[in-house]
Amino acid sequence: MKSDAGPDGMFVAGGTDLYPNMKRRHQEPKTVISLMGIEELRRLDGWTVGTCVTLSALSNLPTFQHSAIATAARLVSTPLLRNMGTLGGNLCLDTRCNYYNQSYEWRKSIDFCMKKDGHICWVAPSSPRCWAVSSSDVAPVMVALGAEYRLIGPQGERVVPAGRFYANDGINYLTKQPDEILVDVRLPRPNGWDAVYHKLRRRGSFDFPVLGVAAWVQWDGKNVADARIVLGGVASYPQEIPDAGAALNGSPLTDESIAAAAEAAYRPSKPMDNTDFDLSWRKQMTRVYVTRALTELRKRHVG
Repeated sequence: MKSDAGPDGMFVAGGTDLYPNMKRRHQEPKTVISLMGIEELRRLDGWTVGTCVTLSALSNLPTFQHSAIATAARLVSTPLLRNMGTLGGNLCLDTRCNYYNQSYEWRKSIDFCMKKDGHICWVAPSSPRCWAVSSSDVAPVMVALGAEYRLIGPQGERVVPAGRFYANDGINYLTKQPDEILVDVRLPRPNGWDAVYHKLRRRGSFDFPVLGVAAWVQWDGKNVADARIVLGGVASYPQEIPDAGAALNGSPLTDESIAAAAEAAYRPSKPMDNTDFDLSWRKQMTRVYVTRALTELRKRHVG
């Protein structure tokens, strides 16, 4: 069906991202192809989750109920939209920006931006690229966990690490080809690791994140054997901060190591003026939320 439709066709699952975008003329497919009737995409097989599993179902699955995955899924939007929205939809969520996520008439009145119909990024007018931000809640968790995505398209099947699925570009933010389907997510089995997700937003009931922090720790007794810190809402992709993870390795989670990791995450966190809240305050909150996430991990491990 996608081959027949060509560039004018788009896949849709729950539609909670695509349909509002179509109403605002951000995306204008002539043919919309639903994936929800494909049984394989709704399957849960051990630690492999189909991408058409709804966010509500994902957050309530006993296997993941108390995990960072379920926490992130539970923090997406409202119950009504979580009942429709899917894992795959949130992982492929369109990047967002105050200048882009407006009505057609509003965008036309100021002149369109380069993400759709224009030639300038209103966030950084001298920039050659779009700075729209990744606002997925589940994606930073998948990158932190080291999950793998399975894609199938006309060229065959391939498996991509979650971190390589995303690109730091507000327009071309996925490495997925338009005719590929994200089929399922392969999660690592529990083997001494733990992860948490913390989210900053204006209204705790349903807003998009203006900062997300996913923290993953591999424990070796009381010490941290390996760690990953991934930020959401501050770049066009879920941004892993290797220096923050490295600051935790080889020692217990102490106040000092947590502070060092929070500082390491703060330095490269560069939120732009294209979402809610003052950008300098959002940058300051990087320290606060990384500290909170790592403190929670420490309490869970010790307690």
